[in-house]
Amino acid sequence: KTGRITKEALMTILVSACLLGIKCKYDGNDNFCPTVAELAGQNLIIPVCPEQLGGLPTPRYPAEISKGKIINCLGEDVTEQFTRGARETLKIAQLCKANRAVLKQNSPSCGSRFIYDGTHQNQLINGTGITAKLLIENGIEVISEHDL
Repeated sequence: KTGRITKEALMTILVSACLLGIKCKYDGNDNFCPTVAELAGQNLIIPVCPEQLGGLPTPRYPAEISKGKIINCLGEDVTEQFTRGARETLKIAQLCKANRAVLKQNSPSCGSRFIYDGTHQNQLINGTGITAKLLIENGIEVISEHDL
């Protein structure tokens, strides 16, 4: 017995960093979720923040998907940064061989079933964030913190 944990013994799961208490949310806060944090005891957790990976600062202006683009509350198009962050997140998932992700619901990056409607009026609609969509298209199972 070597006392080592083998990589086969752990499941590798990509997780929205904000759900783990990392202050990377658009307003500089987090979305800590104890249920998500509990996953760390039994799995290899890879925290990601697609917005930061795409080059956006924290804090940053809130953004929503509108007509296929991601627009912040000032009317600025930040689609390029969100797209870059989605691609970087996919690279991390592939590098770590993660085939599952727990991502923050309602986010224009991470929402797996719901996103805001693009009016910046706090209205949710059925939809998928740009990162969640890319991960799903590449065979990675994406769920939200509400699915645990």
